[in-house]
Amino acid sequence: MDLSGIRRDYPSEGLEMADVADDPFETFAGWFADHAETAGDDANAVILATSDLTTCRPSARTVLLRGVDAGRFVFYTNEESRKGRELRSNAQATLLFSWVGISRQIVIEGPVETVSPAESDEYFASRPRASQIGAWASDQSRPIDTRVVLEAAVREIEERFAGGEVPRPSHWGGFALTPDRFEFWQGRPSRLHDRIEYRPDDHGWNRRRLAP
Repeated sequence: MDLSGIRRDYPSEGLEMADVADDPFETFAGWFADHAETAGDDANAVILATSDLTTCRPSARTVLLRGVDAGRFVFYTNEESRKGRELRSNAQATLLFSWVGISRQIVIEGPVETVSPAESDEYFASRPRASQIGAWASDQSRPIDTRVVLEAAVREIEERFAGGEVPRPSHWGGFALTPDRFEFWQGRPSRLHDRIEYRPDDHGWNRRRLAP
C-alpha cells in the first residue's frame, strides 16, 4: 500500500517561548482547553506507552485521562492487564496527546505509581454501573474463546451484585504519572515544526527549543 501521495502542510502559526508559561502544567491546561473546544467527548483520550523490562518490547494503547492534580496525570485500569503488568515491571511511561485538528502534540514522560485505594474507590463509585460490572467481568488482555464467554461473565456479575452496590475489584485501580519531561509540538510549514521541551531543574522547570 503506497501512501506517499498523502501529504499535508501545517499552519504558519508559530510557537515562541513567550507563548508558553514557565510552568508546563499551566501550558498544558491552556492547550487542553483549546483542544477541548472541538474534541467533544474524546477530549481526554491519550496514548499511553509502556514497556516490559524482561522483553524490552514497548506497547501502546489509548486510555482516558481522568485527572491532573498535585503534579500528576491520573488514569485507571485493570492492574492485571498488559499495561498494568508492564507498569509493575517498569514503572516508567509516556503519555502522547496527538491533536491533529489543531496541529499540536504533547509528549509527557515520567515515573508512575499507583494512587491510594481511597482515590480508586472514589473514582470507581462514580462510574456507570455497567462499567463497574464490566471491570469485574473482563479478564483484561487475557485470551477468551468467544464473546459468549464475556457476556456470560457479565450476567454472573450482574446476578452477584443484584440489588446492591458494585464494589471496586481489588485488581482495578488508578495510576499516576509524575512528569519529568514535557514536550509541546506545534506544526509548521515545510516540516519546520516548533518544539519546546521542559525538564525540571533546581529552580523549577527549564525550557529549551528543540530542532524539528
